[in-house]
Amino acid sequence: MSLTVGVDVGGTKVAAGVVDPDGHIIEKLKRSTPAASTELTAKVVADAVAELRGRHEVSGVGIGAAGFVDGCRSNVLFAPHLAWRGEPLKKEVEDLVGLPVVMENDGNAAAWAETVLGAARGQEHVIFIGLGTGIAAGIVINGELYRGRWGVAGEPGHYRVVPGGRLCECGLRGCWEQYASGNALVAEAREFARRSPGAAGRLLELGGGSVEGINGPEVTQAAKDGDPCALRCFETVGSWLGQGLAALAAVLDPGCFVIGGGVSDAGELLLAPARAAFEDELTGGSYRPRAEIRLAQLGADAGLIGAADLARRVLPGSPLGSVQRTAPLSGPSPRDGRSPRRSTITANPPTNAATASRAAQLGAFQPMSVDTKR
Repeated sequence: MSLTVGVDVGGTKVAAGVVDPDGHIIEKLKRSTPAASTELTAKVVADAVAELRGRHEVSGVGIGAAGFVDGCRSNVLFAPHLAWRGEPLKKEVEDLVGLPVVMENDGNAAAWAETVLGAARGQEHVIFIGLGTGIAAGIVINGELYRGRWGVAGEPGHYRVVPGGRLCECGLRGCWEQYASGNALVAEAREFARRSPGAAGRLLELGGGSVEGINGPEVTQAAKDGDPCALRCFETVGSWLGQGLAALAAVLDPGCFVIGGGVSDAGELLLAPARAAFEDELTGGSYRPRAEIRLAQLGADAGLIGAADLARRVLPGSPLGSVQRTAPLSGPSPRDGRSPRRSTITANPPTNAATASRAAQLGAFQPMSVDTKR
């Protein structure tokens, strides 16, 4: 049995696991991410791999990195939530662990896993959206990962939905992830609790009586307990999510959206308002098939599992040879094994009056309340 190590490197944690060819995790461990130090981050990754390797015979390592990974899958060009700037992470980890390393963007790795082994199995046109600290995403077109000309496609979290809006960690303002992510959910909940503490009793209770004690798990639990404030926050974030999905559908026309990340633990509390907004905002929605919006099946492990599978596919001597095709087809075979033509895609979100009105009604933060500090 061929075992590989998958590593998911995010802004706050490093998760590493030994994965078998069926996507089962044999053993997993977690470490904190020293996000301010590129050298220490590489060392944490290498130490986790070394610990797992000491207990399992593994043949390679796959890394899902939360940043822009170049076309050669060797360097992290930029990471909004970490210190990587042109970082040769692949070589650094290979030198430390003495094993071949395959690197991919974390959203791409998660999209791969959900398409091959998870919620979108059998689909050829898939967009994965992972809602966590920010928004991780990955795109599968015609059963292949779409990476773009320079390797950095699939970053819809950083297209602008509110001109001059909230400051994003990427340095721009008004990015989608500032309105439809785990951080956005927490920001909404804390602001609501400050404004209307009487309506946020359960939420404040779970936060230890403090607004600053409110985090994602508390918002989800409070919403499940019927807290009006928490429910309103999910309506707001879910609406922003659905609007963004409609914009992506207008550009890429997927058959399936898969929603993962920590916020997706809320299930229908998030997906119900997202589906409603998606239907309202989808261009020509009454005259076209609509993509399904599904919850991810692999949860927080999707990036880890996808990275491990990618490593297995590109190891020297692998019978799979390369990482061209990701989706197990339920329909016709690929046309002569050829890849589709590719082009640069820019997705612009809906900005009509109905969208702005609904967002305002839901209590979404508007530019007037934007923090101007950098």
